[in-house]
Amino acid sequence: MSIHKIIVFTVLTIVSSIVFGQTSGVYIVDATSKVPIQSAAVQSDDFKFNRVSDENGFVDLTKLPENTTSISVSCIGFQSTSVLLTSLAFTDQVAIIYLEQKVSSLSEVTILASSTNGVFKTVGELDIHIRPINNSQEVLRLVPGLFIGQHAGGGKAEQIFLRGFDLDHGTDINITVDGMPVNMVSHAHGQGYADLHFVIPELIDHVNFNKGPYFADKGNFTTAGFIEFKTKKYLEDNFVKVEGGPFSTVRSVVGLNLLKSADKKQNQSLYVAGEGLFTKGYFDSPQDFLRFNGIIKYHGRLNDQNSLSATVTGFSSEWTASGQIPDRAVADGLVGFFGAIDPNEGGKTSRYNANVELLSYWRNGAVVRNQLYYSKYFFELYSNFTFFKIDPVNGDQIRQKENRDIFGYNGIYQKELNIGRFESETKAGVQVRYDVVQDVELTRTKDRSVVTNQIMLGDVNELNAGAYYSQKVLFTDKLSVTGAVRFEYFDNRYFNKLDSSALSSTSSIVCPKLNFNYHVNEKVQLYLFNGRGYHSNDTRVAVQENGKKVLPPAYGSDLGGVFKLGKRFFVQTAFWYLWLDQEFIYVGDEGVVEAGGQTRRYGVDVSLRYEILNNLFADVDVSMANPRAIGVPESESYLPLAPVFTSIGGLTYRKQYGWNGSLRYRYMADRPANETNSVIAKGYFLIDGAVNYSARKWAAGFTIQNLLNSEWKETQFDTESRLQDEKASVSEIHFTPGTPFFFRLNFTVFL
Repeated sequence: MSIHKIIVFTVLTIVSSIVFGQTSGVYIVDATSKVPIQSAAVQSDDFKFNRVSDENGFVDLTKLPENTTSISVSCIGFQSTSVLLTSLAFTDQVAIIYLEQKVSSLSEVTILASSTNGVFKTVGELDIHIRPINNSQEVLRLVPGLFIGQHAGGGKAEQIFLRGFDLDHGTDINITVDGMPVNMVSHAHGQGYADLHFVIPELIDHVNFNKGPYFADKGNFTTAGFIEFKTKKYLEDNFVKVEGGPFSTVRSVVGLNLLKSADKKQNQSLYVAGEGLFTKGYFDSPQDFLRFNGIIKYHGRLNDQNSLSATVTGFSSEWTASGQIPDRAVADGLVGFFGAIDPNEGGKTSRYNANVELLSYWRNGAVVRNQLYYSKYFFELYSNFTFFKIDPVNGDQIRQKENRDIFGYNGIYQKELNIGRFESETKAGVQVRYDVVQDVELTRTKDRSVVTNQIMLGDVNELNAGAYYSQKVLFTDKLSVTGAVRFEYFDNRYFNKLDSSALSSTSSIVCPKLNFNYHVNEKVQLYLFNGRGYHSNDTRVAVQENGKKVLPPAYGSDLGGVFKLGKRFFVQTAFWYLWLDQEFIYVGDEGVVEAGGQTRRYGVDVSLRYEILNNLFADVDVSMANPRAIGVPESESYLPLAPVFTSIGGLTYRKQYGWNGSLRYRYMADRPANETNSVIAKGYFLIDGAVNYSARKWAAGFTIQNLLNSEWKETQFDTESRLQDEKASVSEIHFTPGTPFFFRLNFTVFL
């Protein structure tokens, strides 16, 4: 499909969306703030009708069974209620139902039949309600089994680990914010690079996530899974928050409503927010990490049929990094545990986003979303992994740099219908993304300023167009089957500025999915998910390989369920398998292409949630994985840095007002650092804590990281390097030290 055809299709879809009308239903609204409530569950007395409110709080009642006299409404964080239909005041076929805020008891939570986000939906909503978000890292850790590590200063995207994957910075996990992709294709540092630091944690409304390649609306990088962050459409209160701690750490956040309605239901909102952060860091060489974030967001109803969301954000940061240091340098006393070999590592980056989404209700009952987005992105990173191995005189420092524009469109059509006597849901969509990357660079430098060798320099143009179709059929009121297929097309172009050569290639892949959900009752849901996914490879690889084998497929299956045992105990289990085909990897730190091989991973995930007493919650996540390379001797089949056993959990005391607190642990077991398991990346066990007091007009508290002040290595690599006074290079563990005992005080005023 050509670009001009895509534009014509988009315009016609948006225009047609505005024409058609909305069906009858109810709005679910917060009784205090008058803000619409998303993800509220509406059920009929016989449980044959199950719907969830959209971001406007709307639930379509067209399919409500005849002779229904009342509906029950529930949402985590609100008081459940049962409403007689005759008591509702309908105006133009629409009524409002108000819910009162409260800290939910697990005894009130039931498991809903839904294949939209799989069985993780209930667990995820519980977590974000019970465990308040303290920082951007805690956002990612809401995904059970997901670990992160920082190894180049606070401004670089974290390294991610999940389901037996060292995901690097996002190669095998699809991450979006308000539908806009976070992952960067053909990035200067690594494929799928996902930097979430442009998100202000206090503005996150909810997080959707799931694992595996089973969801048709998720495309590139969705092999280990996906994460969707949704920011607030309404700001309930103006607020000013200030934080401070050791190492000259200061952070402030401000959020202001520019438009706040006093009506029965807020139909529109406009707010601005900003964040500033500075810290010297806990390293011997100060990081002087400085970050700024800003956002302005509008959400409102254009009419009864259409609502519009528009967001503009800006982000910039710069820092100095201590980098990775070899074990021998610490053992010999050359540097301390928090020292640096090359004190000139670090970088700067910025990202500016514009995002517009139109949600429309058609007269035939369909729901249509049209989204356009644009990002302006800049990245410049200085690293030194091998010190003096390659250049004994000037050192091995490298600069990775790029200047990027991203243009994108997402269109979704969703409609309920009957196929014979079976209820069904159709979901179809088109997604287009076009990246224009200028001066993608890999250069050897000295002291950041002197160029010693220019390795790679060029321009990347990458078009990714995807289309999908999904059909969910409810064969009984318990069993639903969803079949889907997704098609992807890539057009890759690279202009090499060092030799003036131009190469291009095209490639495509088809990904079928087949998912089964069996909703036994409000306490048990079972599922079997199957699908084919992929992650794309760097444009510089695609054009060299002429588009061959650069979209390596991944085949996966998940078998599991969610169980509510008793009144206050939730268990989520998953037995999973994932197989990846041959792939090529562009190593951004060296400017070379490495051929990968086939791999297989299988394992078990278990999540437990228990309300011990009123307002006192316990949670435990355990993930076990067996990751191996295929087609090589067993003794050489280990996947470097792939986690084999992880666990996260803790205790949380949560009340709407008054004292709140949590005590949490993180554990990652030892894991192989090379293919033969002869070098080990040491595991760690950490405890973090938080205590807060909240009132209606203010809140205060403190958080503690690494309560026991353990000495641990946050990231580790088996790297061959040479120090300046060494005659030969040495291969061993190089690491970035983890946070020592660190506390942060915070105070928030609500205006």
